[in-house]
Amino acid sequence: MLYHFLYPLRDFFFGFNVFRYITFRAAMAGITAFIASLIIGPFVIRFLSELNLRQTIKRDGFSKLYAAHQDKEKTPTMGGLLMLGSLLISTLLWADLSNRYILLTLLTVVWLGAIGFLDDYLKLLKKNSKGMTAVNKMFGQLLLGLGIGVFLYLDSPAWQQVAIPFVKNWFWVMGPFYVVFVSLVIAGTSNAVNLTDGLDGLAVGCTLMIALTYGVFSYVTGNAIFSGYLQIPFISGAGELTVFCAALFGAGMGFLWFNSHPASVFMGDMGSLSIGGALGVVAIFTKKEFLLLAVGGIFVVEALSVMLQVGSYKFRKKRIFLMAPLHHHFQLMGMTESKVVIRFWIVSIMLALFGLATLKLQ
Repeated sequence: MLYHFLYPLRDFFFGFNVFRYITFRAAMAGITAFIASLIIGPFVIRFLSELNLRQTIKRDGFSKLYAAHQDKEKTPTMGGLLMLGSLLISTLLWADLSNRYILLTLLTVVWLGAIGFLDDYLKLLKKNSKGMTAVNKMFGQLLLGLGIGVFLYLDSPAWQQVAIPFVKNWFWVMGPFYVVFVSLVIAGTSNAVNLTDGLDGLAVGCTLMIALTYGVFSYVTGNAIFSGYLQIPFISGAGELTVFCAALFGAGMGFLWFNSHPASVFMGDMGSLSIGGALGVVAIFTKKEFLLLAVGGIFVVEALSVMLQVGSYKFRKKRIFLMAPLHHHFQLMGMTESKVVIRFWIVSIMLALFGLATLKLQ
């Protein structure tokens, strides 16, 4: 918004030319989102507390950890209102709103945020940990993914060429399957972040590392000189996603201010589903879909632990982990919540550095 109002003034006043630079607007977007979170955070937490929108802890299969987590039932949830609010405010202020990648990413955030809001609301209404049915939730996620996939498929045949990490000038041409692929990436990332959101600061802390990494990916992908030098696909307009990633980083930092242990608020499905989907769609627009498996390795492992646990118990009547998702397995091994979270952050930082290193490993 500010880009459209203030950049045209460059011909009349000194200094407004700075709004043309993505790096400047990205930095300001991150700062704005962080400050907005700090300002509106106490009001949102108080509002959620007054409405008695508190976390519901699942007791079934959770008895061994319930004693350690029962105090969390006093903590308000649906804090995604705080994170998404500051993210949207900052992005709307500093991004080029005529950019289609920004518009589609914002659509993803709002769409999945709405699904998460309904899921959280039903959980609170029923006073248990079950909200929307898995089928209905997945349908909403896949429908969004299919819509974006069809849009890209019809936009240009180039989108059907998916980049393979570590291989130069070689792409997997998916054809019509690309539409399904896009849908699976968005839904998969959205659910993976949702499964990881079980300890104070865990999901949002890992999100920060991925947001920074994909902010760099967005910038070099949208820059003809840098993308040519690094021999990665150049995507005109993708650089604007740097502003969104910076806003996501700032909003995440602001939310972590209140979500750090012991948490004053939880993001709920409204936050986790939407930021997960946003990371997925940014990976798609920058043609770094497969690299998300490495950079977002924590989310991948958390989701796989649930899938393996369910599959093993269903077919073998035996559990692989003490409890799934994986972070609860480490808790039952005797590791404190803070230590689990911080160690997962450390791994996430290392994976982010590895992801950045791959820019030269082509």
